[in-house]
Amino acid sequence: MSHNVVHNTEQQRYEIHVDGILAGFTQAREHGDVVTFPHTEVFDQFEGQGLASELVAGALDDIRVRGKKIIATCPYVARFVKKHQDYADLLA
Repeated sequence: MSHNVVHNTEQQRYEIHVDGILAGFTQAREHGDVVTFPHTEVFDQFEGQGLASELVAGALDDIRVRGKKIIATCPYVARFVKKHQDYADLLA
């Protein structure tokens, strides 16, 4: 099973695909050098596989490479950053 995280700029979100099928997304609203994450969702048939964590990690890794900061209004993203302190430097 292959997992792929992609930045869908048209939809203003990061998506995770499992074997080419959209499995979930995290909204990513960009305002200059800050990206706000208001909502994350993994579709029911894909829950329990750790995809939300993989999705958020992929999104945050991309944010870091792009030199931006984040505001985590999504409770899942906020908990993820709190649990994974190596991403704390991305907080705006």
